[in-house]
Amino acid sequence: MLAGGYKIRDQHGIYYLTFTVVDWIDVFTRKCYKDLLLDSLEYCQKEKGLVIHAYVIMSNHMHCILSSKTGKLSDTIRDFKSHTSKQIVNSIQEDAESRREWMLLLFERKGLKNIRNKSYQFWQQSNHPIELHTNHFIDQKLEYIHNNPVKTGWVEKPEEYLYSSAKNYAGEKGLIEVELIC
Repeated sequence: MLAGGYKIRDQHGIYYLTFTVVDWIDVFTRKCYKDLLLDSLEYCQKEKGLVIHAYVIMSNHMHCILSSKTGKLSDTIRDFKSHTSKQIVNSIQEDAESRREWMLLLFERKGLKNIRNKSYQFWQQSNHPIELHTNHFIDQKLEYIHNNPVKTGWVEKPEEYLYSSAKNYAGEKGLIEVELIC
């Protein structure tokens, strides 16, 4: 780690990132919340120049490898996290979510402790960005991302997990488009 913490220093670089729900709350056990993430990723691809190289959505976090065509990766990530946070909290408030009171209480407590928030905090502040410089490092992170659902015991093969880019890398059509890293 460089002095000053983990930061996106090269806005045109390729980065491995992790977006984690506060307190590791298992929000993404519901399809509707995972779909909100995918919709937002697709929007960022079309409207903000986000390049998605790999991703996996787990129960309480998301790993991805991203870059930017516009050189505004930090801004795009900030906007993605802000938008998805609002959308998911709104969905929890409005839909028939059995864990509503518990989750909203935890999100509100975190939000009140953070001067950057007005009410709820959904995502942890840090994305722990790591710039990927070598093919070996890229391969290592791709394998880690795609094997997460296997290690968790959800599937036997990475490409069997629906909310991952592993299908794309196996030559199949995934839920969203990704730009493969060769």
